[in-house]
Amino acid sequence: QVQLVESGGGLVQAGGSLRLSCAASGRSFISYPMGWFLQAPVKARVFVASISWSGGTTRYEDSVKGRFTISRDNAKNTVYLQMNSLKPDDTAVYYCAADLSGRNVPGILKGSYNYWGQGTQVTVSS
Repeated sequence: QVQLVESGGGLVQAGGSLRLSCAASGRSFISYPMGWFLQAPVKARVFVASISWSGGTTRYEDSVKGRFTISRDNAKNTVYLQMNSLKPDDTAVYYCAADLSGRNVPGILKGSYNYWGQGTQVTVSS
C-alpha cells in the first residue's frame, strides 16, 4: 500500500517554471518506478515522464523533452517534476503514480501504475 500526495501546482505565465513534488508514504519508496501523467479538461490522462527506482532511467513524452525533468530523492520518499518553458497547452491536472508490480523499467502506460495521487492543478496563462 502506498499513499501519494502531489504539491507545487499553481498559476504561472507562459515561459515560466514550476516544480511539482510527490511525497510517498507506505511501502519502501526505493523499490518501485514512478511516473507523472497529466489530464486536461475533457481529455484522457496521458503520460508525461517516468523514472526507475534508482533514478538511472528516465522516459519522457516527446512534447516535454528538453523542458521537463523528472527526478527522485529516495531519502525523502519524493519524486519531482521540474517544468520549464511552460506553455498554455501544459495546463492540466498533474498526477503522480507508483508502479508496485515489480517491474524495473519505468512505464509510459497508465495501466503500468497501480497507485495514484489526487493530482495538482497547473495553469499556464498566455
